[in-house]
Amino acid sequence: MKLTCYTLDGAPAEMVPGRPDRDWMDAFSNRHPYRCLPLVVANTTGWELLSPVSFTASWTGGPLSKDIRLDADGDTTPEQLARWAVSHFSGGVLTFHTGYLFRTDPGWDIWVGGPPNHIKDGIQPLAGIVETDWLPFPFTMNWRFTRPGLVSFTKGEPFCFVMPVPHAAIDDVQPLVKRLADDAALKKEYDEWGASRSKFLTGLEQRDEETVKQGWQRDYFKGQTPAGAAAPESHINRRRLKAPRKAGPGE
Repeated sequence: MKLTCYTLDGAPAEMVPGRPDRDWMDAFSNRHPYRCLPLVVANTTGWELLSPVSFTASWTGGPLSKDIRLDADGDTTPEQLARWAVSHFSGGVLTFHTGYLFRTDPGWDIWVGGPPNHIKDGIQPLAGIVETDWLPFPFTMNWRFTRPGLVSFTKGEPFCFVMPVPHAAIDDVQPLVKRLADDAALKKEYDEWGASRSKFLTGLEQRDEETVKQGWQRDYFKGQTPAGAAAPESHINRRRLKAPRKAGPGE
């Protein structure tokens, strides 16, 4: 599957594989959130677009596009800022241009939104699914203020996250509701996990030396059940997405 990123001018936003690090995760004691493998994998399942500009945006709370004001910060000039970030829509929505027209192979869309688990106070990224296997024009990345006030974006900060997704496969998914007790094998594994978890938490509470030394249960990270059964070979504990490269002749 190719994700073709057509540049609309000579200097689009820098695009990099999603990075695992988050400031709020770093701030935790012993960086505990990084032990949550689903969280880290989500952070890295896609590509980040990095802001080429630094600026502060303010919203009065009013409904008009003019109710958002943008001021360049640092070495960013007003002209540079106007090229990348604008108040185009109404209702407290801040809009970014990406500098790309994305195309996917037939049958694939792009999920576009904010970087997963990248938290900004006062503003919320909006997400969308775009049919990029045929669309001949670019999309924008939009954020909506959650209240009147100020927010800042810095040069190099991710402002957009793109991830290819199948266009129609989800339409064939049929959710089924069943009792866990109806699946004896899965119920047994669940009970083994519950017993293991309770024993571990009790050990931590009682300051059991071996449990404290263990620190945390690594079964999911290792790709195994509490009973030691291995997960499928498709289990991952780290993403290694490819960095964008320039197309060669004929590509």
